[in-house]
Amino acid sequence: MTSKTLFVASAGFEAARQIDALAPGHRSRRLHGHSFLAQVRCDLPAAWAPFSGGEVASLRARLEATVAQLDYRLVNEQIESPTDDNLARWIQSQADLPGLQQVSLQSTTAQGVELDALGQLHLWRRYIFQAAHRLPHVPAGHKCGRMHGHGFEVVVHARQAPRTDASPIDYDALDRCWRPMQQQLDYACLNDLPGLQNPTSERLSSWIWERLKPSLPALSWITVFETASCGAHFDGQHYRIWKEVTLDSSLQLKSAPDGSPLRRLHGHTYTLRLHLSAALNEWLGWLVDFGDVKALFDPVFQLIDHQPLHEIADLKDGDTASIASWILEKGRATLPELVGVDLYETRGCGAVVSVDAGGLGLPVA
Repeated sequence: MTSKTLFVASAGFEAARQIDALAPGHRSRRLHGHSFLAQVRCDLPAAWAPFSGGEVASLRARLEATVAQLDYRLVNEQIESPTDDNLARWIQSQADLPGLQQVSLQSTTAQGVELDALGQLHLWRRYIFQAAHRLPHVPAGHKCGRMHGHGFEVVVHARQAPRTDASPIDYDALDRCWRPMQQQLDYACLNDLPGLQNPTSERLSSWIWERLKPSLPALSWITVFETASCGAHFDGQHYRIWKEVTLDSSLQLKSAPDGSPLRRLHGHTYTLRLHLSAALNEWLGWLVDFGDVKALFDPVFQLIDHQPLHEIADLKDGDTASIASWILEKGRATLPELVGVDLYETRGCGAVVSVDAGGLGLPVA
């Protein structure tokens, strides 16, 4: 199996700003502040970190040092027009990281931007609606065949054309485009909406795409959260789904040098995200049943949850990238639709391993 690994790190900072380039009266022209969260994804060269397995810690330290220049400061002193996109560009230039594939910046839990190595920018906004639904084609006795409901979340991603450094990012345009959707979806039964007779996460994502795209030509993909731990992406052509679990495991990095805390026996509550890609089952309306994903992956999960990971016989080392690669290989034996694994040892810090390079640039916001 040939796979690709990216190392991921995140770091938060508290900062104030005002964006004078916005229209008079816009709330963000006033002095205000955010709890920002920055994240980087890197295809790191061999031997970049002080030792094999130390990539995540070294990457996190580099990013923390970069954003420390902005922490508890007025960012206008560093960046003339400190919009989210310009902050992401500043972090990209200041971090000086090899193999940098993506910089993400979240300014609130409802909005952020993603900047790739070629300078292509996507912005995103998160929307929440309360709705009921049932899936009419599931096997008899399946719980989703009963009428039930969710607090759905939808993340709308839009591609930005090249901008000058002084140009503001426009979340308000996304809000205007989304407003008619919110009116249809919030406090509704999805099955009653034309075209949503079988409202799976996958069907809902493409239904939203078809209705948003005419008013938002820059739309790049839709992410639907059915629950906090599972959902679907649609980019106009392809569907992807993910299922997220946590595991509480211990480890010891065998390759860490003497004196390193990573060489000591320690542990994490890992966040593990499984990404799956397949053809849509037209009758059922999904790629794979989320319940089946959990059941089919469970034998692998039992090997790693509440276990000393460094004692697994065929695992190269207890570092996050090695564990993620091992999970991907073992998981594909029972879940051939599995194309990627994200494994985070702490919030936003870990490794992303994929057999599908397209999945490496598609985080779940």
